[in-house]
Amino acid sequence: MKAMIINEFGSSSVFKAAEINRPEVKAGHILVSVAATSVNTVDMMIRQMGEELGPLSPALPGVLGMDFAGTIEAVGENVTGFAVGDEVYGCAGGLADLQGALAEYILADAKLVAHKPKSLSMREAAAIPLVGITAYEGLVRAGISQDQNVLVHGGAGGVGHIALQLANYFGANVYATGGGEKQAKLIESLGATAINYKTETVSDYVSKHTQGAGFDVVYDSIGGANLIKSFDAAALNGQVATTVSMAEIDLTTAHFKGLSLHVVFMLIPMLHNHKREQHGEILAKLADIVDAGKLVPVVDEEHFNLEEIGKAHDRLASGQGMGKVVVTL
Repeated sequence: MKAMIINEFGSSSVFKAAEINRPEVKAGHILVSVAATSVNTVDMMIRQMGEELGPLSPALPGVLGMDFAGTIEAVGENVTGFAVGDEVYGCAGGLADLQGALAEYILADAKLVAHKPKSLSMREAAAIPLVGITAYEGLVRAGISQDQNVLVHGGAGGVGHIALQLANYFGANVYATGGGEKQAKLIESLGATAINYKTETVSDYVSKHTQGAGFDVVYDSIGGANLIKSFDAAALNGQVATTVSMAEIDLTTAHFKGLSLHVVFMLIPMLHNHKREQHGEILAKLADIVDAGKLVPVVDEEHFNLEEIGKAHDRLASGQGMGKVVVTL
């Protein structure tokens, strides 16, 4: 089968077209004909940093690409709920010893997969899995509930634009930070009140939107040094969820506010074969939410095919895209 492989780690030019063996279906797995895949920040990190990322790094030559949408070609033993011809989506490879989706076929653990939303195209569905699971997990772990004030940092980004819509779905009053007029328009169109972090300080928007009390839940998809802003924006005994906590951070504010910090690392089920069924369950819930008209993935306007995966990585790295960068096969 046709695939884009890497023989070394480095720039976006490392991708090479190759013919590799089509995977054989095995027990507990499904073989999927890939129609589309999307590019995530972690895909770029693995491509660039390789062995520096330890267990995330695949052996070379490797096939990257975590997200996919496609059609089932074969079903392994002990798999229930799926049949040949079903349209599915998931996040099931592209790291460690799991072949990724930058190929005509992917062998996926059925626990990591769900039926794709009926109302979405393959291209749109491929934009959801990693960011959707990440957003959902963070909000649920933070105990989101109706009528809470929720702040999403990075509301126009991959995780952020899903998180703010899910927060709306759960009945919260949703606010999200963005960096300019274009991002603000997207945030507002998705149902949140936009905050321009370039022109408004944390104290400004905490005072304006929460009368100084702070936000009940802060979902920080930026993380790192930005966590300080999240701590400052959170209410007493508030909840902060983040996708990026690899930083040295002063927890003094978090201590005196009695905050709870939830670190979301959604690759754990793939890396450690730990509670994989939870990802399939979340994807099934997300599909229902999408088909109910409560969640819309934003797909970048630029189109890329499999051979243009390097350009797709460059597009995401440029920061010029809006929503998820998607590659179609």
